[in-house]
Amino acid sequence: MRELITTFVYEHLAQAVYFAPRGKKRLLFLGENLQLRYLSPEDKLIGFIGDAGAGKSLLIRGMFPGLELTNDDDGINVRPLPLLEDSGQDSFRYHTYHLDVRFETAFTQPWQIAEAVKKAILKGHRVVIEHFDLLYPLLGINAEVLIGVGEEVIVTRPTIFGPEPESIQKIVFESIKYRRMAHSAEDLTSMILEEMGLAKTELHSDIKHGFVLGFPEKPVVDLDLAEQRVKGIIKADLQICLLDDQHIRVGDKPYPCTGPSIHIRRTGEITGFRLLREFRFAPIQRLYTIAGVVGEEVSLPSRPVDIVAERTAQTKSKAGKEV
Repeated sequence: MRELITTFVYEHLAQAVYFAPRGKKRLLFLGENLQLRYLSPEDKLIGFIGDAGAGKSLLIRGMFPGLELTNDDDGINVRPLPLLEDSGQDSFRYHTYHLDVRFETAFTQPWQIAEAVKKAILKGHRVVIEHFDLLYPLLGINAEVLIGVGEEVIVTRPTIFGPEPESIQKIVFESIKYRRMAHSAEDLTSMILEEMGLAKTELHSDIKHGFVLGFPEKPVVDLDLAEQRVKGIIKADLQICLLDDQHIRVGDKPYPCTGPSIHIRRTGEITGFRLLREFRFAPIQRLYTIAGVVGEEVSLPSRPVDIVAERTAQTKSKAGKEV
């Protein structure tokens, strides 16, 4: 039965779409689930597409535990690039190689990278490529699994009819701005709510162009005032920057954050922020929720928000849907 289910997922998947979570643990958890659902042991070419700081490296770590990333947001991990070194010696030491095309093209000609990738996969090795869209024109081979990371995580298994990397690239590069705005607005809202006397919540979830905060008890707080105070920070156009891997800085104030790289640069870049003017109760999780959205394209939810969250930082992202 498991084999039949696996065959169905691999051969009939057109596209799976998940809300892209913003915390480190939630991204790792999602990566683990993507590996179990959509990755075959026989897949040789895995492509990731998304802007810097979108969370590609964390998804890769979740999908391929133990894989040494040649570089990530913290800097250079391995030099020279193992894939190029082994290709030059015509002797591949590893089953799986990692490559960041945008980073590596600063040192190596793209055609050389493409040749090394082709040689590796023809010899039965797997190559995981970040910024796959940059290499595809020279590579001429589409990924067996193509993953785009923007506001949502899009998982596809392309056929000869597509989708092409360019189509995924257009979607995720356009939508990432909403994820960054929503995450920044979420942290600003949490910061203001704490200043207004609410305890910090670890219960976070996602909605289209927005966020959800969950509380075990009904909060006693003026949401109109909270929204106005957040809008005041937005109007002040304060700088938001990464302080360390657990904190951001808003203006001169540090604030804890589990996804510090997924932010806009200044609060003034947040547009269309508003809070739902009531607490919605999620009866299954027994949580009172506060919802907020950004941007001008969507309205606040008209129905109760069903927050999909555990009472830990490892909130399960079950907002995925398969087409």
